[in-house]
Amino acid sequence: MDDSSQVTDEAQMTADNRTTQTGGIISAPAPAASSLPPPAPVAPDEQAPDGMSRHVFAAMGTTVTLLAPAAHGPHAFEIVRALFDEWEGALSRFLPESELSRLNARAGTAVEVSPLLWDVLTTALEAARATDGRYDPTLLRQMLWIGYDRTFADIDRAGRGTERPPLPARPGGDWRLIHLDQAQRRVTLPEGAGLDFGGIAKGMAVDAALDQLRALNLTPALVNAGGDLAVSGQPPSQPDWPIAVPGRDRHWTIPLRNGAIATSTIARRNWRQGDTARHHLIDPATGEPAQSDILSATVVAPYCRQAEVGAKVALLLGARASVRFLETSGLAGLLIPTTGDYLTAGPWPREAMNEIVGETR
Repeated sequence: MDDSSQVTDEAQMTADNRTTQTGGIISAPAPAASSLPPPAPVAPDEQAPDGMSRHVFAAMGTTVTLLAPAAHGPHAFEIVRALFDEWEGALSRFLPESELSRLNARAGTAVEVSPLLWDVLTTALEAARATDGRYDPTLLRQMLWIGYDRTFADIDRAGRGTERPPLPARPGGDWRLIHLDQAQRRVTLPEGAGLDFGGIAKGMAVDAALDQLRALNLTPALVNAGGDLAVSGQPPSQPDWPIAVPGRDRHWTIPLRNGAIATSTIARRNWRQGDTARHHLIDPATGEPAQSDILSATVVAPYCRQAEVGAKVALLLGARASVRFLETSGLAGLLIPTTGDYLTAGPWPREAMNEIVGETR
């Protein structure tokens, strides 16, 4: 993966027995609406343990949940909220005044960028190299081509995306042509290219938020940005955090002691573009929404940015090839195929999976 590809003790999940499955790549059409999973039950990771407070706000196109010590909850909330506001203001492609939008508008020109944008970009490029371009941060043009040209909330209200342009889809790969001047912190995007960091920016924001809370001794804490989730410390009177993970027709909890977890799925963020069904996970090889036999991939890693990239790449690869990818990367994963039972990879705690029974959202 990137600078820390091995699942370390800081990201261990407690389990007595751990199993592994391997195989080759499979590719299949995206599932019909009837095969999509039901709404997730109320997640244990969103319930505040005794002695902790729960805070919720909207940022970066999703819902962010913070669990922090009750005595310091308001202070922790202010810190995390301010960080996410800063990151969204700098990195959102939907805000024309954001630093990312200004950089995209000047493709072909050397632009000095902030330390924040530089850090996210260089981390994204490391992930692209580590995954041989299966994660690609330069798919903005392709996102616009499939109608994802506004926030998903706006697409959802309209009921559909914009009409497809007459030109064929264009594969990704422009990340290889980005020129970086480290001494001057200048970035030159190739002409016609555009950055869309996607989930890695959310994952990095989660990691950064926990770093700040740890530095101020405001832990234990959990930060969840729309399924990109990380924890620090153990909740009061509990050995680990019960984290909800989605299946096709059921959901489970797993115990997470430290580290991060992220899920990529084609079951959400769907829309229609004319008569064509679309989702937001682009295959860089085709420039089109991925055609995979995986409905969702959930990955555990030491850092949220790693889990996010790992889950996205696993979904693109297909069920059997993704098992090999995750195990080679030292990551644990739960894969939900469009048909059949779930698969696990690496040190996934199969025996510790507890099915959630309860009211759905």
